[in-house]
Amino acid sequence: MKENTIQQKISALYESWAGEPATSILPLTRTASNRDYFRITSATKKAIGTYGPDPKENLAFVSFTKTFYQKGLPVPELYAEDLSEQIYIQEDLGGTTLYRFLQENKDGFSESSMEMYKKVLAGLARMQVEGTKDLDYSVAYPRPDFDRQSMQWDLNGFKYFFLKLAGITFDEQALEKDFDTLIEFLLSAGREYFMYRDFQSRNIMLKDGEPYFIDYQGGRRGALHYDPASLLFQPKAAIPFAVREELMSYYLDVIGEMIPVDREKFMEHFYGYVMIRRIQAFGTYGQRGLHERHAYFMNGLPLALQDIKWVLDNKELAIELPELLRVLRLAIEDPRFQPTGTQADNKFLTVRVNSFSYKFSHPEDPSGNGGGFVFDCRFINNPGRYEPCKRLTGRDEPVIKFLKENSNMEDYLNNIYHIVDEAVENYIERKFTNLMVSFGCTGGQHRSVYAADMLAAHLEQKYGVNVELTHIRQEEKNWIN
Repeated sequence: MKENTIQQKISALYESWAGEPATSILPLTRTASNRDYFRITSATKKAIGTYGPDPKENLAFVSFTKTFYQKGLPVPELYAEDLSEQIYIQEDLGGTTLYRFLQENKDGFSESSMEMYKKVLAGLARMQVEGTKDLDYSVAYPRPDFDRQSMQWDLNGFKYFFLKLAGITFDEQALEKDFDTLIEFLLSAGREYFMYRDFQSRNIMLKDGEPYFIDYQGGRRGALHYDPASLLFQPKAAIPFAVREELMSYYLDVIGEMIPVDREKFMEHFYGYVMIRRIQAFGTYGQRGLHERHAYFMNGLPLALQDIKWVLDNKELAIELPELLRVLRLAIEDPRFQPTGTQADNKFLTVRVNSFSYKFSHPEDPSGNGGGFVFDCRFINNPGRYEPCKRLTGRDEPVIKFLKENSNMEDYLNNIYHIVDEAVENYIERKFTNLMVSFGCTGGQHRSVYAADMLAAHLEQKYGVNVELTHIRQEEKNWIN
């Protein structure tokens, strides 16, 4: 369905619920899902409109939300739905995710981060134990249970999309034997609770200091262990390992007030679930990073492998998995997947990243090298031509959404990452101290700002180099548009 048609249908559904027409409907940044989200406002109300192309996912979300909300669990209120048109209207929880909260916390994993995670884990425990009662698992998609079949899918994704694409050799018979051993072990844990499946910081919204949960349409019946493993071992959350263990102890305290828990037995299974959750993620990293060459996934892979390394080095698994652990060690030690973003010795290289307008100031190179890479963004579809985006910049959600969904910006940046990465690696090896990369567009406001921000974040995260980011035109205007 075309976006303008989607917006028309969502606008009509919103008006039927609100009793007043929408005055603004702006697309939000799409995440890893294929759903489209819109922030809708009218004279006295606001909401989030959603279009989901998969009818079964929509049915699962709507059904689960109604049950959870009736139980007073921390989920958005569902205002209206038209499943025949694959759309629904839900409560607007704002724009702050737990992930953004962590990114904006300049003091690392602080006391406020700790307290927020405790709130999140307490809410999760309630959702798992209380939420499972009266929940219609017949609508769960793609399966009602996280069972042998589901686990086998995840393990096969690891084998075919990660190991094979990475060129890591393995004994297939021995690996399949380990898969069977791991599955049998995980199945021996109790599996009668709601399992969110994708419980991570981008799916947790913070409103008035309290966490709310979204995007649980992939949920099913399963073990308690999987979701805290997803949350606490999310690589980019960068939770210190000692803190993870402290938070797990808190989670078990909360769960223990609801149901009987054998803490020692629980923790044996917990690290098994950490293993399968990370292994599932490696399959995604392989498909999206190694095959499709998306830099975001390649940047996250070394961090995820270091999480598994910590488990292998510090925890004794309750089962023997010789071939699986051998190939994981090979991946951990692979030079291609080494963490580079924290290497202090890369700080000698300064990369100056600029955005500018071709109509006004061009970037000057203070290093004396006479300049560097200059990339032209003017051929990319311009959000500045559209009224909702005219007075915004490349840092605003509607513009980011537009560039991701209505332009070839993502492919453009991936190509630039490959070019600039080669230069950065060469400069690091040769101990060069300066490199400059500039992005230009017509006004220096939308496309070039977004591109410069993305490259700066990419270089800081991947290499740990010193990045100096300047938005020439926007800083000249004091960011007034």
